[in-house]
Amino acid sequence: MKRLINLTPPPAASWLLGLAPFVALIVLYAVASEARLEINAADKLLPSFGSMKDAMVRMAFEPSKRSGQFLFWVDTFSSLKRLGTGIAIAAVIGLLVGILTGALPLLHAAFSPLLTAMSLIPSLALLPILFIVLGLGELSKVVLIAIGVTPFIARDIQRRAREIPEEQIIKAQTLGASTAQIIIRVLLPQLMPRLINAVRLSLGAGWLFLIAAEAIASTDGLGYRIFLVRRYLSMEVIIPYVVWITLLTFILDYLLRKISKRLYPWELAE
Repeated sequence: MKRLINLTPPPAASWLLGLAPFVALIVLYAVASEARLEINAADKLLPSFGSMKDAMVRMAFEPSKRSGQFLFWVDTFSSLKRLGTGIAIAAVIGLLVGILTGALPLLHAAFSPLLTAMSLIPSLALLPILFIVLGLGELSKVVLIAIGVTPFIARDIQRRAREIPEEQIIKAQTLGASTAQIIIRVLLPQLMPRLINAVRLSLGAGWLFLIAAEAIASTDGLGYRIFLVRRYLSMEVIIPYVVWITLLTFILDYLLRKISKRLYPWELAE
């Protein structure tokens, strides 16, 4: 008798099983939307797929009467630029802080408690301070993402650096490597796959910080648009925007996973 824990579906079945929940959710939404619209044709809570399609065609392919811009693509570009800049800064700082505090015991003893404390600060609570100090422009939004994501990446890199076998460090020193050479030639190649993985895991948090900042002070962006149209209960815009953000995150995660697989194939064994 086979136990459930030992049952592994073949590849084709895995795809079908993975798609099944999405199909079920779409069917459930369609049924619920049709039921509500039959009762009240003006209901806005669960718009039909047709109304969402019309709204997205209007947002993506018809220029705005006020600005002449294609709002959907302007919002997407603005949000991706802020998100990419903030996470790139967080990745660089997080790698630098993580590798130094993980490799050098003196720096670990001095700054590891501070890094832990910073990771516990709710970054969204800093948003008013950032707006006061840096203004309402692009800088405050990018800095919020960087502040929110950097401690997570740094701590993950630090932990991985301290997990590297001490034998590797001793062998490198035996061959005459300096501290800088050990960090660059021994530690860094092993930490880069972890960095990419940490960035992948931080995408969700990055979007959270970005949408919060755009909702409060912005004139474009996906988060700005969602909170703008909510005043009019425009669910036919909000739902596709949320789905689009999810799809963008999935695409970014997929691309980062492919880059890691291409550059560091040995990481797949872990």
